[in-house]
Amino acid sequence: MARRSFLGQLAGLPLLALGAKAQESKKPLNIMMKGAWGPDDPTRASFPFLHGLALAEAGHNVQIYLLSDATSLMRKSTVNAIFPVGWPPLSETLAKVVAKRIPIFSCGACSRARDVTEADLSQWGAKFGSPPIFVSLVEWADRIIVE
Repeated sequence: MARRSFLGQLAGLPLLALGAKAQESKKPLNIMMKGAWGPDDPTRASFPFLHGLALAEAGHNVQIYLLSDATSLMRKSTVNAIFPVGWPPLSETLAKVVAKRIPIFSCGACSRARDVTEADLSQWGAKFGSPPIFVSLVEWADRIIVE
């Protein structure tokens, strides 16, 4: 009986050590949020902003890259019409993302195809993205979250 108890205690030690090590060495990660969902699915469209904001508030470095239909979210009229289920309106979340100075890139080709202009982007402090910018974000990132 004592032997089993002792072996059980030994089995738990590595897990305890890993937990302590993870807490000691917690460093900010570089995280790229990649979003492609647009206004046809308001909840999914909001996730790169909601999760990016949560990660930034947890101390991580976040950059957002939008492509496809997500680029239309850079138009103020579209943002004001996005109400994700169970979450705050996108306008509130995006205002917090901007206040946190989280960089946002909107695929240039995708944006132009959806009539998103530089003026649309500038109100959020966003910039047109390009393949070289996309590659630089991928190389910068420790993690890439696709939503």
